[in-house]
Amino acid sequence: MDQDAFRDTYKAVNERRCPYEKAVLTGNCGCTQAKRFCIAEREGLCCGADAAQARCLEYLEHLRTLARFALKTNDSHSALPHAKAMRIQVGGLRGVQAALALETDDRRPIEDVDALLRAAIERFGSLADLPYQGIIQQIAAYKGRQSFRERRRARKQRREDDEPA
Repeated sequence: MDQDAFRDTYKAVNERRCPYEKAVLTGNCGCTQAKRFCIAEREGLCCGADAAQARCLEYLEHLRTLARFALKTNDSHSALPHAKAMRIQVGGLRGVQAALALETDDRRPIEDVDALLRAAIERFGSLADLPYQGIIQQIAAYKGRQSFRERRRARKQRREDDEPA
């Protein structure tokens, strides 16, 4: 299936796109509202509720506006490269977890995006009132998966460190 046909079919099938699709499909988080579907051996997500999608979109818009410096970008409206989108999505959710003082483990995925954002609204009143300074620090600190070259370099360094002198 060519890319244009896939995009057209995707838009027709997915009327309510999940804003956290990248993070959910890569296993960095989950969401009770996310519904999976397949098109031509590719997986996609749609959101199960309009209110949940609106909440996620609003939060991501706040993050994109406030995290421009951390992402080293000026434009808050154009599409982000995959790595920067992952930093916004996963780092932003980890920032909310930290703001709510929830137990966090950077190796474990975030269990439920919708529940996390609802808890944040309940605690802080609205998404605009979240403590974004700490959240932006989590975005800046988030490191995605290392490239093959970085993993190979780290393995080589560990071997050299382990060898007796």
